[in-house]
Amino acid sequence: MADQQWQCLYRASNSLEAHSIKGLLENMGIYVRLTGEALAAAAGELPMSVVEVQLWVTNNQRQQALTIIEGYLRNDYHDWYCGHCGEVNQGQFELCWQCQYDRDEG
Repeated sequence: MADQQWQCLYRASNSLEAHSIKGLLENMGIYVRLTGEALAAAAGELPMSVVEVQLWVTNNQRQQALTIIEGYLRNDYHDWYCGHCGEVNQGQFELCWQCQYDRDEG
């Protein structure tokens, strides 16, 4: 991955959103780097555009990542119940947050 070129793909409004999207992308096999998290402590003292957390992906995974993020932004995912523990999960996630079972294993 060191010889790959990275592109900023998305600017999250906070760390929670950034990590949610990062997890979504990584679950689909996309490598993600986050930048700007350390500046979140300066929120209110710096312009919001400076404290945004940026998600970076490699050029060769850019298109796949864009497609996934577009789906996330459309919010066209449907919640699902884990077949193993019965927990309700948000539709964009493929693993149960409670028991880590795969969505399709239940």
